[in-house]
Amino acid sequence: VQLQASGGGLVQAGGSLRLSCEGSGGTFSSYAMGWFRQAPGKEREFVAAVVWSGTMTKYADFAKGRFAISRDNPKSTLYLQMNNLKPEDTAVYYCAAQNHPYLSTLFRGNYWGQGTQVTVSS
Repeated sequence: VQLQASGGGLVQAGGSLRLSCEGSGGTFSSYAMGWFRQAPGKEREFVAAVVWSGTMTKYADFAKGRFAISRDNPKSTLYLQMNNLKPEDTAVYYCAAQNHPYLSTLFRGNYWGQGTQVTVSS
């Protein structure tokens, strides 16, 4: 599956953004999907993941209560709604697909999108 992320941009602290990730070339609904991010000088970190049906999700502690992951399988699209953004959320955000429809303890991306830049100004 090929993944194309979009929706990043520059936003002030406290603002919102919605990221999108469109899949092609595979059966989108057969994959659990997730978002990761990588800030300058830091390692890539997990943000959120969702099972194939959208009925179960998992979040990193920093994302709980502010971010919401969702998916639209007929549109082969994954979303990440980010609210109350903080300067420390500045990073390149990547979407990923896992070769399994359900979530386990650790979400592992097998296919990756190209990333979209999110910059939060103070």
